[in-house]
Amino acid sequence: MKTTRVLKETFLSTIPLAVVIIIVCGFVAPMESTLDYFKLIIGYVSVVIGQTLFLVGLDASILPIGKLVGKSLIKLKKAVFIIFFGFLFGFLATAAEPALAVLARQAKMVMPIIHHTLFIWILSAGIGVFVGFALFRIMKDISIKIVFAALYIILFATIIFVPTEFVALAFDGSGATTGDVSVPFILALGMGVSATMSKHKTNDDTFGIIGMASVGPILAVFFYGIILKALNGGHLPAASVYDPGTTQGFAAILISNLGEVALALIPVLIVFLPFQFFFIKLPKKEFIKILLGAITVYAGLLIFLSGIDFGFAFAGKYIGEVFLDPTRSAWFKWLLLIVGFVLGVAITLSEPGVTVLGDQLEEITNGHIKKMTIRLTLALGIGVASLLSIVKILTQINILWFLVPLYAIALIMMKFTSPLFVGLAFDSGGVSGGALTSAFLTPLTLGVAQGVAATAGGAAQSILTNGFGIIAFISVTPLIAVQALGIVYDFGQKKHQKLVDEDEFVGLQPLLPQPANFSTNLVEENAAFDTCAECNGVDFWVIIASRKQKDTLLCSLLEMGAHLTNTIYGRGTVEASYLQNVLGLVPDEHKMMVMCILPDSKTDEITKMLSKKFHFDQPNTGIAFTIPIDQLSM
Repeated sequence: MKTTRVLKETFLSTIPLAVVIIIVCGFVAPMESTLDYFKLIIGYVSVVIGQTLFLVGLDASILPIGKLVGKSLIKLKKAVFIIFFGFLFGFLATAAEPALAVLARQAKMVMPIIHHTLFIWILSAGIGVFVGFALFRIMKDISIKIVFAALYIILFATIIFVPTEFVALAFDGSGATTGDVSVPFILALGMGVSATMSKHKTNDDTFGIIGMASVGPILAVFFYGIILKALNGGHLPAASVYDPGTTQGFAAILISNLGEVALALIPVLIVFLPFQFFFIKLPKKEFIKILLGAITVYAGLLIFLSGIDFGFAFAGKYIGEVFLDPTRSAWFKWLLLIVGFVLGVAITLSEPGVTVLGDQLEEITNGHIKKMTIRLTLALGIGVASLLSIVKILTQINILWFLVPLYAIALIMMKFTSPLFVGLAFDSGGVSGGALTSAFLTPLTLGVAQGVAATAGGAAQSILTNGFGIIAFISVTPLIAVQALGIVYDFGQKKHQKLVDEDEFVGLQPLLPQPANFSTNLVEENAAFDTCAECNGVDFWVIIASRKQKDTLLCSLLEMGAHLTNTIYGRGTVEASYLQNVLGLVPDEHKMMVMCILPDSKTDEITKMLSKKFHFDQPNTGIAFTIPIDQLSM
């Protein structure tokens, strides 16, 4: 059952968090009250159950809505309508993000003049405006490198006028806006536009739209901070004590959150209805399924946020303050670096967005970059980013001393990176900081900042200035890591292609008409086609199989003398229910297609090999066919 599977995955992804909580709260610094342990357990269980229901409902309702609307937008044809609805759905999808809701609550606790709902709407509007701009860029085919460079120059130039209390919060807000709800919506819109209205007519233009949209919330919070400061006579009030603990019962918190969660989700459904009635026209059964899925999303988000309010955020703040206890040795606080690194690695490996990114990279590079490679690269990078965030808080160094050099490196790397990997890099920066980050790591850093403020006396920074920023660090690390992988991949591809071109020319010479002045040295060097004198020609082979068989299958084909071998990764597009109910096949989403040229004398031998070694004679294993080639030219 899908719910059980998602529950298991969610629970396993939170085990590292549970281990840290148990070690610190149970052994290092036991809590004084039994009630605190009760709140902690209820908060943890609620976060796991709430996130499970949210993800299950998301897959049945919000994600299909995003895909359907994305495909329907192109029917509007006029660019102005597409850009407007891009803004509207970007705004509405972001307003429903759980990570953003959590961040807004924490920001209001630290600075009460921040209006919780208005904060969410401002960041959502920032996403919406820049989603519209990103779609406009795709339609006008503007260079993605130029756009990113210009946007970040403007962004860092604007910082001069922004209150220091809002700098780190703005970058954190950007990371929190792109999560499980908004990303599929935005990508669906981008795919629909890039496949029909861009000059290239490919989905490559889709990559980068998340990274571009992420700039909007940063600028939006910058302007919000400038306006708040002006409205308060040029001075912002001092930060309040950060205390996520609550005296309310869990049921009371649930009731208080009912309207707020509904306000986040209902607008998405309301705007979806006109598209359903005029463009999409789903069958009644499918339409009801989406509505029921939306109820599951609502219940999951309600339980998730209530669990954080009741006990989960309290645990993060408690752990952050424990290591700053003045009764402990001075070196004890530096153990937070280890805690931050471990949690950064663990949460990254559990983020669904990072998993999706790994799948995308493996497909684009035809398996040359494995999805586990990108996941481990990002996990280690974000572990270091979390560590740097703790260092920043403990030393009270301005966050810009970290962010400016890191973003400068990322922008310089664009010159040496292909546009595709530039888009992927900036997208990955947007998806790395998810709900768990906001739910636990941000309260932890706010707790650390509060502990630092208590011990630093008059030299202490505001909690709002020093406590926020961990999502900012988490968001910038993938920009460098993914571009570095892209540079290495492009360099390897060029080197490999050069060697392949030389080798294939030698290998194919025996099959080509030989001019009078053709040297026989090339033929003598080739051992792979020594049986070609006995064959009448060559066959073009196409083999479709599971990706898991890639290495073994390629080795077997090369042993048979395959040339011009090319592998393409892809995903099945046929509905799983159709495969199972009509054709009786068990769907395998991740597939590969191998194409190569072989002497026709090898056909029977290869057919037997596919049947014996890979069981192609059995159903649901693979497909292979040949096309005879009468003539080759080079």
